[in-house]
Formats: sequence, structure tokens, C-alpha cells
Amino acid sequence: MNIGTTIYTWLNGRQVGIDEFGNRYFEANNGAMLHNRPRRWCMFKGDAEASMVPPEWHAWLHHMTPEPLTDEAARARSWQKPHEPNHTGTIKAYRPKGHDLSGGTRAHATGDYEAWTPE
Repeated sequence: MNIGTTIYTWLNGRQVGIDEFGNRYFEANNGAMLHNRPRRWCMFKGDAEASMVPPEWHAWLHHMTPEPLTDEAARARSWQKPHEPNHTGTIKAYRPKGHDLSGGTRAHATGDYEAWTPE
């Protein structure tokens, strides 16, 4: 957490809610506006990782909804996967077969590829 954001939050913030990851969401209680809308922000638990903001809070932060979505709206449907942060650049990043960091050997070509040649 940034010390400047923490002090600003103590002086000017009103906590609106907390998500399942422990991130806390605030709105300016002093009427501070940003682009003619109330200023809203998030204090992350742990590292500041924007991909850890769930969709229902993302909608509120970006003024798509006037109030945070309800718990019912946040409840996962049977076809939804659990929320995960962006794993790019980490050991959990997706690496297809043949990627240098996952062995570097690709399956042999099947012979169904025909290279283009100009006429």
C-alpha cells in the first residue's frame, strides 16, 4: 500500500465494501469529483494487482453501476470458473506444447502443410 493513498483514504474516504479477496473499496466522502463523478478507489490486500478486482466491483469502480452489485449478482454460475489473477510472467503462465520454457520440443509435422510459393 502506498502511504499517500493510505493518508488520503483516512482523510477523505468512506469505505463502501470489501470483496472476497480482502480488497477494500472507497468513495470520496468530501464530494471530491473526478470527471464529474464521485472519486472511487481500491486498497488492495497484498500486492496491487488490478486483475484481482472481481467483475461486480469493477463495474462499481468504473461507474457502470451506482451501487456495488449484490451478493446474488456476484454468486458464480455453474459455468463460471473461479476468479484468478493475471499469471503472465509467473510460473503459472500458460505455455503451449513446444514453448522453450516447457521443454521446447514440438510434435513433428504431419505433412498436411503445404508452403505457399509465388507463381
